[in-house]
Formats: sequence, structure tokens, C-alpha cells
Amino acid sequence: MAKEKLDILFEDNHIIAVNKRCGDIVQGDKTGDEPLSEKVKAYIKEKYNKPGDVFLGVPHRIDRPVSGVVLFAKTSKALTRLSMMFQQKDKEISKIYWAIVQKCPRLEEERLTHYLLKNEERNRTNAFDKLKKGAKEAVLDYKLITRSQNYFLLEVTLHTGRHHQIRAQLAKIGVPIRGDLKYGAPRSKSGGGIGLHAREISFIHPVKQEPIKIVAPVPKNDNLWRELDKLV
Repeated sequence: MAKEKLDILFEDNHIIAVNKRCGDIVQGDKTGDEPLSEKVKAYIKEKYNKPGDVFLGVPHRIDRPVSGVVLFAKTSKALTRLSMMFQQKDKEISKIYWAIVQKCPRLEEERLTHYLLKNEERNRTNAFDKLKKGAKEAVLDYKLITRSQNYFLLEVTLHTGRHHQIRAQLAKIGVPIRGDLKYGAPRSKSGGGIGLHAREISFIHPVKQEPIKIVAPVPKNDNLWRELDKLV
């Protein structure tokens, strides 16, 4: 079996960014499937002929059915600083997603604020308009950037990083993401995954202190993604 080729978006001595395919997990879980982090370690070990274990830090994750940019740290110094940036949300790091939805939202551009409560048993998050005990505030901005005959493409900017945030908030306003059965989509997507793509991440380099912007191309094996991408 041929070794899977990683789609490397950016790499230097301190960090590496990969365009994750939908279906890959970022870190190991109870499924036992090989996570993306181990694939990146193997790539680094082979490329640089490193003996022994390879260090790779995971400062953030994206959901298994989501595609797009994932950032890893190649040094402990970079990991510490990146982890702090992600914890501080939009102050030092900016994350932009693209979401395909089948219904047009009421407004073409809007800020959504909800209170999210995670259901651990169902691995699902419920969004509420008013604060509930144990719920966390979630804020995002979306805008409609293009449409095809049957679908709409939203650009989403996150201001908080909550469990299933974009999926839960868009479902709450009646526009579930394409293929996202867990949050109300009418049917699954051929090829698996959902129509959510971590499109862009911008941040200050944790060591060099330079501004970095990394953009992840949309999935090549999805005709709808390619069609919408051409319309933007």
C-alpha cells in the first residue's frame, strides 16, 4: 500500500501546517485509527533522517469530518507560545472557515452569539439564545461569499473556540452544514465528511515574531467545493 502523501502548506524549523483531509483525526482517540499527528511525525523523521522519537506538539484541533489547515509545533518553545495564542482566541490568532449550506441564511452577513452546552454522551453541542447553567458563550461572524444553483458558501470568522461551535451555531439559525447529519442536514455527503473547511489561519510566528498567513486549498476530490471555489 502506497504511503499517503501529506499536503504540507507551510514548514520551517519551528512549525508545520498541513491541509487535513476530512475523515482524518488530528490526535489519537478510542477508534485506534492512525492520527494526523503520527503521520506528520513520520514525515519529519524520514525527511530529516531523525534518530529516535520526533517531537510534535498539537496546539489545536479541528473535528474529524472537517478538512483544512491544522498547525503543529516542531519545538517545545513554539508549542508553548502557540498554545497560549489559541487560548487567547482572536487577540493574536485569526481563524477563518468556509461552510457550505443548503439554505440561505436570513441575513447575508451577521454576528452570531449563542451559549453552547456540550452533551458528552452524544458528542454533540446544543446552542441556546440565553445563558444556561454550564453553557459557554460562543461568538462568530459569517458572510455569504458566493452561491451555486443549490448551495451557499459562507465565510465564517471565529471569535471563540468552542466544541462544534460553527456546526451548532449555524444549525441553530436553520442553516446546517452540508452533510452534517448530527446537526440537522437532510442527508450525508458522498465521500464522507461535512461541508466545513478550515480555510485560513493568521498569527504571529511564535519564535520569529513575523506575521504568518496560511491558506488551505479546498478538497480536490469534491466537485462542489471546486465549483464554489471558482465562483469566489
